[in-house]
Amino acid sequence: MPDTLRIDKWLFFTRFFKTRGQATSAVTGGHVERNGERAKPATPVAPGDKLVITKDRYTFEIDVIATPTRRGPAPEARACYAETEESIAARQALSASIKAARMTQPLTEGRPDKHTRRQLRDWKDKRG
Repeated sequence: MPDTLRIDKWLFFTRFFKTRGQATSAVTGGHVERNGERAKPATPVAPGDKLVITKDRYTFEIDVIATPTRRGPAPEARACYAETEESIAARQALSASIKAARMTQPLTEGRPDKHTRRQLRDWKDKRG
């Protein structure tokens, strides 16, 4: 195994992003930090580095364990990093709050009509 790997390849190989282009865009957009500093796509990642990855609304705090040689199956990818307990708890809490917010949303059957669209708009305005 190589000692270091470009951060965009590492994110792609460890299955955080479906394509290497998406991984490169995330890194370029400032959604990935390595050891507390904003990374560039060619930034090398080595075992012992700490990554903070923001994907959609979720934040992953990762400790790099290994550098993969290919984009293999998910269990092989998960063996290359360890997520912190605080990160897991924060993601689960955010997921639960998103689900709870969905439950307060007005229910619709199929495509919303004019009346239901107004209710949805009012509901979104009240949430802020």
